[in-house]
Amino acid sequence: MYAILDCNSFYASCERVFKPHLIGKPIVVLSNNDGCVIARSSEVKDLIPMGAEAFKYERIFKEHNIDVFSSNYSLYGDLSTRVMNILSRFSSDIEIYSIDEAFFRLKGIQENDLTAYALNIKETIEKWVGLPVSIGVAPTKSLSKVANKIAKKYTEETKGVYVISSEEQRVKALKWTKVENVWGIGRRISKKLKAKKIYTAYDFILLPDEYVRKQFSVVGLRLKQDLGGESTIGFEKVQDKKHIATTRTFEKALRDYEPIKERIATFANACAEKLRKQQSECQYLYVFLKTSSYSEVKRNVGMVVHLPFASNSSITICNFAINGIQQLYKKGYNYKKAGVIVMGIRPEVAHQFSLFEDEEPRHKAIMKVMDQINLKYQSPKIKIANQDLVKTWKMKQEHLSPKYTTAIDEIIEIKCD
Repeated sequence: MYAILDCNSFYASCERVFKPHLIGKPIVVLSNNDGCVIARSSEVKDLIPMGAEAFKYERIFKEHNIDVFSSNYSLYGDLSTRVMNILSRFSSDIEIYSIDEAFFRLKGIQENDLTAYALNIKETIEKWVGLPVSIGVAPTKSLSKVANKIAKKYTEETKGVYVISSEEQRVKALKWTKVENVWGIGRRISKKLKAKKIYTAYDFILLPDEYVRKQFSVVGLRLKQDLGGESTIGFEKVQDKKHIATTRTFEKALRDYEPIKERIATFANACAEKLRKQQSECQYLYVFLKTSSYSEVKRNVGMVVHLPFASNSSITICNFAINGIQQLYKKGYNYKKAGVIVMGIRPEVAHQFSLFEDEEPRHKAIMKVMDQINLKYQSPKIKIANQDLVKTWKMKQEHLSPKYTTAIDEIIEIKCD
């Protein structure tokens, strides 16, 4: 049987772990630089749309006593890791789908014991980490997603766990599921299906195979078969990324070249570190520079920079990124966003050496030492000379909660009288 674990209102629930008085109260979490709403607790979903620009809803935040938080990715990432580590105690076959979701397999468990086993997982996570979760169990991956939606929708009846184990349950669940809510069917496809009077997941699986293949490719056909109870969507293998991006919106607009140059160097270094972490190197990169969309005078420019040799050296990638941004920069504009994207990624072991031009051999040893020291101290103690040696990237985070589990100086304090 397949199962999926989903943390309920994950970002909001993470904030509640150390602030239990917020349980049951409306919460929103904002994106980088407190720009827009990226997460909402169930109590606020009818008031604030996802992606809402925060400044437009400040009055509603106050009127409805909505607690507002800046994104605390350090805390969210750590709690996610704890959840996944606990899950690995119950299943050795796990596919982490996102920061708050994971598919897993339940093998060797009797059908009558599935609900009790899943409830044990749920209760263990809630007790050890403090995060509420929902679990859906079914014969296929897509059906487990349907089961999870039922568990989350009818929490009191299901206690947060729902198992689809019979044909009757499968049909009933598919008739309940709107076609636009089916995992893998997006807005465009659902609109096309509704035009054909296909309104539920059950309507979808009744379509002829040839029609589905022709209209929605073999991927759509596999989804149809998977919803029909035939396991056609397996676990995905973990693959290295095809491109790596580091992009940021500046806290305030930048006009001068030097601070922009420093930011590009920092972004390029971050990309290089990620390449080394997955033991890959890139062959070219893309750099861009943008003014605000609200700026009266706009300038959005970017360019591809080809490297003479594949590299994952921060020194090399920073230098070429800066060469690119130097060509893009033009005086007189208020630049609000910039970024570096490394592409043409391939395994480091497949590096092809050139007789005429290749990377300085000492770079590899330097990068190894730099990574080891920065990892040891959990902060960028060693930087590239193009970076500001004191400055760290600072986003606008006016509602940031403490990093309770990842920073020793922000750990929770207990007062004992």
